Amino acid sequence: MKLQRNWKPLGGIFDLASDTARLKELEEATAHPDFWKNQAQAQTKTREISRIKRSIERYRRVSKIVSDLQAASELIAEGDAEGEALMAESIPDLHAVDRELSEWELETILGDQADIRNAIVTINPGAGGVESQDWAQILLRMYLRWAERRGYYTEMLDQQLAEEAGIKSATFAVEGEYAYGNLKSESGVHRLVRISPYDASRRRHTSFASVFAFPEVEDDVEAEIEEKDLRIDTFRSSGAGGQHVNVTDSAVRITHLPSGIVVTCQNERSQHKNRATAMRILRAKLYELEKRKKEEEMAKLQGEKKEIAWGSQIRSYVLHPYRMVKDHRTGLETGNTDAVLDGDLDDFIYAYLMGKAE
Repeated sequence: MKLQRNWKPLGGIFDLASDTARLKELEEATAHPDFWKNQAQAQTKTREISRIKRSIERYRRVSKIVSDLQAASELIAEGDAEGEALMAESIPDLHAVDRELSEWELETILGDQADIRNAIVTINPGAGGVESQDWAQILLRMYLRWAERRGYYTEMLDQQLAEEAGIKSATFAVEGEYAYGNLKSESGVHRLVRISPYDASRRRHTSFASVFAFPEVEDDVEAEIEEKDLRIDTFRSSGAGGQHVNVTDSAVRITHLPSGIVVTCQNERSQHKNRATAMRILRAKLYELEKRKKEEEMAKLQGEKKEIAWGSQIRSYVLHPYRMVKDHRTGLETGNTDAVLDGDLDDFIYAYLMGKAE
């Protein structure tokens, strides 16, 4: 039986005594009368409490299964028939533990303060018209299905449908612990090779679309934005037509003049709601921009050549003349393209993040 990961002692990825002590400290802090006076700080601590409790429960659950497997192995070594029955019962649990430990190990290497945050993801088609627009929509569905599989909540912040098929752009939020830590591995250019359903001659086409993930910035993180640095334009929402198209200038476009970042939101009928959502996206992009600048400065100091993720092709999805999805950064590939396009991305995410941690 082949497992997806190399097994390590539980103590290598979890410190029960340390986390138990930290949990006691945090729970004592929540009992203080002034605990909720600072809402942002209080929410950060309650999230940490939830995370530690989940880790302790996971540790106990995994430890029990590992203990049962060890007992079964000892019985089998002694020639006891009950050992084989116990081992057979434990095999499904072993696969579950393998997946859980892989996820747990990932969380231990996602040490950046932004990794645990929600993510804001934007998808844009490359050149190529309807082909790339359709590919962008396929990617959108893929990530929404991935989030659903993980139990994350998603919210569409802005989506512009293309006239014939696909999307011109999409921005959505993924809410849940380590959403950004996982999705940051997906930033880059994604390439599709297939027989085009829009080509009457049934020729093979190559399409590109870009995916970028940003950590959602909360109130406890500084991302100062001054009004004088913003240009705010309003316009009528565009869409497929009919009753859903606004006849008022409710859509909002915000340009951050110092950085040149432009964000647009037209999902809501309310200009106020669209502006609030656009600011939410802008804060996330500015935070990520500053983070990247610091990383580039550190790389220069260390004399390293860093990957330019904004223009790199990170993964190819080939549907013709053969079927394969290959990640060009890790070399990981699979022939099960349908599963990947249905959101089965964890192996690619795991391989990339573990490779970066080595």
